[in-house]
Parts: sequence; structure tokens; C-alpha cells
Amino acid sequence: MGRTAACIAAEEPADAPALGSAEHCIFIWLGGGACQIDTFDPKRVTSDGLKDPGSAYPAIDTAIPGVQVCEHLSQTAPLMDRCVPVRTVHHDVIDEHAAAAYRMHTGRPTSGTIVYPSIGSTVSHLKEPAGELVPRYVLMGNPSPSREPGFLGAANGYVYLTETRQGPKGLVRPERVSDARVNRRLDLLKRLRDDFAARHTNEQVIQNYIAASEQGFRLAGPEFLSVFELGAEPDELRNSYGDEFGQRCLLARRLIERGTRFVEVSFNLNFVNGTGWDTHNEGQQNQHLLIQRLDAAFATLLTDLEAKRLLDKTLLVISTEFGRPAQFDGRGGRGHHAKSFSVLLAGGGLKTGQAVGATDELGMQIVDRPVSVPDLFATIYAALGINPHEVLYAGDRPVPVTDMGTPVADLFS
Repeated sequence: MGRTAACIAAEEPADAPALGSAEHCIFIWLGGGACQIDTFDPKRVTSDGLKDPGSAYPAIDTAIPGVQVCEHLSQTAPLMDRCVPVRTVHHDVIDEHAAAAYRMHTGRPTSGTIVYPSIGSTVSHLKEPAGELVPRYVLMGNPSPSREPGFLGAANGYVYLTETRQGPKGLVRPERVSDARVNRRLDLLKRLRDDFAARHTNEQVIQNYIAASEQGFRLAGPEFLSVFELGAEPDELRNSYGDEFGQRCLLARRLIERGTRFVEVSFNLNFVNGTGWDTHNEGQQNQHLLIQRLDAAFATLLTDLEAKRLLDKTLLVISTEFGRPAQFDGRGGRGHHAKSFSVLLAGGGLKTGQAVGATDELGMQIVDRPVSVPDLFATIYAALGINPHEVLYAGDRPVPVTDMGTPVADLFS
């Protein structure tokens, strides 16, 4: 008899990795390719922003001795002892944003034979629900194939949010629909669904769909929808988070407070600088506006989680699909660079206050401690108490959680 898309623990290897105890993950996505030397791995400053390669902005010191960040990360700099900049992430996808985003959401290259689950879906699948009245996986961003559950099925998909002011429209009941009408509709649906399921008991796709629909009805209750009452937060705190991206970060905190396991918050607001983090041509000139908004929201999220004693329980990740080169294009922008770029980890019970890896004088080549995408994913999973050697099953096919990844051991006690 074939196995469904479930998981079993692989045999523990002799050198089993240490596991952390984080319960939640907030995954901040800088879609487009954030420049590592203009953010978390600054180098010497360019003299002209055109022919002379280098960072666009001066660097400032941080709470980690010897580690600097861009001057526009001034609120985050004194909080870097809660963080770990991983400065030597790398892969081989250069020109394809979608393929690179898929790599940085699944930990693997695209395959012609299997659809891999996203990191959010994998966490949703492997972490026991912290509550049935909130979703395990929430996406505030682009609902692309890289965020999908793949072979793990619809039950491990995301709840998609387009704004912070109210819940998904599909979960909000129109005012004209009374409780009595809702109950009649649910009763009819249950009878139809039970009859259909009884005639297709061995079809896992149908069972997954039914489970997902049942979860949807649970989420229509007040527990989940009350998460969107951001007005209940102090005005000073809400203002500290900043604009719409910052409000998404605040909403992420409220979600994990109620038990959501994985929240992706996308920050690719192209209207701010014209290009978002994909800073070709003139987009580079106003990149600092993006960095400043990231700085305000992230610093507030760190201190807010810490004040509520949630930081050690929550792993924060700032990720992107690739970095950008030190050289400028003909109009003062930057191209794509995947041979070395930065991902920031914070909280989650990790041994923070250190940097992982080093790049050369222009951030173009790795000179110490390369971290592959599988290694990065293994580190994230291990921080969340998930064995990176765990084996999932796509039908009869065994699929390891990571693509032979090894966690960065120095980040675990």
C-alpha cells in the first residue's frame, strides 16, 4: 500500500545536529534581490556611484564587535547582539528571479518530477499546531509557486493576506447572512461532503481538500479575526513600526502570539523607489528609503518581541533571492549576484551576537565559511526543533527535509 505525503524520522546519524526550541518563525522577504554590501555586509564606499565599485553608503558600528552595517540601519545596529548576519549564502541562480525565489523558499532547485513544499508549508507540517483557531502558515506577500505546499497537500498551504486591516475576505461573513442561514448552509455542505468523501475514501487529494475547508470554517471565528484589531495596540508602538510593511510586521507578532507557526512578511513595495529591492538603473538612487523602512520595522519587531518574552521563542529571518554586485550599471544601478549574499537570523534561542562567514573587499567572493542554501535551511529547521535529517514522503518517494544540509553548529549551545 502506498504511503501518503507524511513524514517519518530518519535514523539518527552518529553526529546528529543540535536542535533548538524556537516555536515560531517570522520570515521577512526582500523580493527582488537586496544588495548585501548596502545592508548587512558593507564594504568601502564608492567614490562616484558609477565607475568605482563599492557600497553606496558609509558603514556604522554595531553591538557585535568588529561587525558593521549600512548607516541607514541605525536603529538595528545597537540591537545586532540579538542577531546573526550570515554573509556567505550562495547558489547558482543568477538571472531568474522566480527560480532564485523558489530556491530560497524550498531549499532546492526546481525539479521536473516533484513539486517541493515551501519552508512555510514544511514547518506547518512538522510542527504540531499551537492552536486550531489560527492558521499555522500565513503569507503576507506574493502567492507564487515558491510558497506552495507542493506534495504536502492543501492542508499545509498558507492563508493569504492582502492587507492588515481585516482578515481574508473569504472568511468574513457578509452582514446580510444571519447565523441561522450560516448553520443551514454548513449542514447542507456537511451532508454533501460526507457523502462524497465516503465514495472516495482512498483519494488523499480529496481528504486534504476537506481538511483544508474545515480549517477555513474554524478560522472564520473571532479568535483569528481579532488578530487584525491593530488599533488595540498602543499608538506609540504602532507608529514605531512605521508604514504598511511595518504594520505587517506588527500583525505577524500578533499572529505568532496566538499560535501561528510561520509568517512570511513580504517587503517589495516598488512604488517607494520605483524598483523595490531589484535596484537596476535609477532604483539604486532611492534604495535608502527601503533600507530605512526595513530598519524601523525590524528594530521595533525585535524590541517588541523581547518585551513580550517572545524573542527566544521566535526565529526571525530576513532573506532575499540573491544579492547584487559591487559594480554599477550604465545608469547607476546594480545587476544580480548569487555567489555571496547575506541572510540575517535573529532570536530563536540561537547564539546570537556573532557573524557567520566573510567576503572579500567588495563582497563578491566568499573568503571564509560558505553557507549553502541547504545549510541555511538546515539551520533554520534545527532552530525550530526540526531534525534537518527528517524524511518526508511524496507518495512512495522519500524526500529529505533538506538537500543534504548541515546546520551552522556555532549557532547552537
